[in-house]
Amino acid sequence: MANQVEVEFKKETIAKLLNKSFKDTKTKVNSDAVTLTSEMLQIFVEEASRRALKQATAEDSQQVEVEHFEKVLPQLLLDF
Repeated sequence: MANQVEVEFKKETIAKLLNKSFKDTKTKVNSDAVTLTSEMLQIFVEEASRRALKQATAEDSQQVEVEHFEKVLPQLLLDF
């Protein structure tokens, strides 16, 4: 397997995304919500990557392409 790289989402970006999802501008997002959302996104991206790699391997592809993500995305979204 290839080298694994640990990637984290910026807390500021996650906080801005969460704040934009609320209609009421007075809604506050605490740091625990940002941390939890960041962890969930990281798990989601890791799982998507693993499934796309498995799909690429099944198709005897040397490289993971966008089409591999597209093929695994419907089931991934149902699982989450």
